[in-house]
Amino acid sequence: MVNADLSIFVEEFANCVMAQDEAIALGNSTAGNEFARRYVAAFDTIRSYGNSGRDALACLLEDTRPSVKVMAAAFLLRHCGPKAIQILESEARGQGLVAFGAAQALRRWKEGTWSLDPA
Repeated sequence: MVNADLSIFVEEFANCVMAQDEAIALGNSTAGNEFARRYVAAFDTIRSYGNSGRDALACLLEDTRPSVKVMAAAFLLRHCGPKAIQILESEARGQGLVAFGAAQALRRWKEGTWSLDPA
């Protein structure tokens, strides 16, 4: 069972990813950037719980919304390597911003410059 506090931050992460997508679709990069700051802040809090926080966020790897699934996979590459890589590779084969984001996360991971969740 996910800690109640953690579930609030996992939900914030997912909601802000979707809100960023909507803001970008409307051409509002300022709002998009604010939502990005918010999901990064949610992840920072989730990360403060250690691996139990990362495990809680991993539920989003099964999310039906590609943006949410890809963003969670990108942040969880170190913690959920094979599963996260599988998701990113699958989504990177598509078209659009989600596919581009997935491909970029994989690229950074493979070249060793990925740093979303340092050890």
